[in-house]
Amino acid sequence: MASRRKFLKLSTLTTALFAVNKNKAVNLIQTDSKTIKPIVISTWRFGIEANAEAWNILKKGGRALDAVEAGVKIPEGDANERSVGLGGRPDRDGRVTLDACIMDENMNIGSVACLEHIVHPISVARAVMEKTPHVMLTGEGALQFALAQGFKKENLLTPESDKEWKEWLKESKYKPVVNIENHDTIGMVALDKNGNLSGACTTSGMAFKMHGRVGDSPIIGAGLYVDNEVGAATATGHGEEVIRIAGCHTVIEFMRQGFSPEEACKKAVERIISSAKKRNKALSELQIGFIAINKNGEHGAYCLQKGFNYAVYSPEIKNELHNAKSLY
Repeated sequence: MASRRKFLKLSTLTTALFAVNKNKAVNLIQTDSKTIKPIVISTWRFGIEANAEAWNILKKGGRALDAVEAGVKIPEGDANERSVGLGGRPDRDGRVTLDACIMDENMNIGSVACLEHIVHPISVARAVMEKTPHVMLTGEGALQFALAQGFKKENLLTPESDKEWKEWLKESKYKPVVNIENHDTIGMVALDKNGNLSGACTTSGMAFKMHGRVGDSPIIGAGLYVDNEVGAATATGHGEEVIRIAGCHTVIEFMRQGFSPEEACKKAVERIISSAKKRNKALSELQIGFIAINKNGEHGAYCLQKGFNYAVYSPEIKNELHNAKSLY
């Protein structure tokens, strides 16, 4: 009898704790007058210019989806940005291959991978989302689709990138360096005035990678994820590590449990560390950064190594660059 009373008491306590945690998550996804919107955040220093373009749409009451596409197109089209779009560093065969994905508030998704000759892969990804029954096109098929949609075929290998590649060929040493933007990404997530979330992610991937290599950036759930009831997240850094834990989906699920965006990003970084240690992977060689916003417009970020920054633009924060907290 005593054991039965103890069991019932424990069951009642467990139910109460579950209810508290459940309410905590419910409170997270219920917005009120204190919700910060619109808001847009994006990775790295080039996020400042990207945010400014996105804000031109958000401040007029525009859709988050349109804002993130317009925003990331800025670094895509800038030949001086060597890790995204035009001017991106090539693979080891001297070919510039681009990856991108986009996701809206209704879980519509589009993605392209290993796409050549097109300056704005994010717009091709959106066309995949809106004009095909598929969610991802790759390589030659992605290029054929882009050309059929009216995108212009261009040479993406600039003289600067070509020179750097030929210099690299002398030793052909492949070892990405932490916080050197030869393997980084423009990832952007936004919350519009209507309370809807969207995200975009685009990159030329790791410099001098094997031809055909695809990282996390075009993979929904890894490099980007949006859940309109909870929040949105995107990632940057060593894509293979992000893919292993379905990084951005993991961030969203931590926010669903009631963690703040920063806390959720930190827990995802910790999970990557656990994964790396199991494989005896040297943490000093890795950099991973996550950024996220929740349904209330709260933002946060976290990274593995010191040195990752992200840009924030909202009615309260006028397009500032923030240094993310790091585990090391």
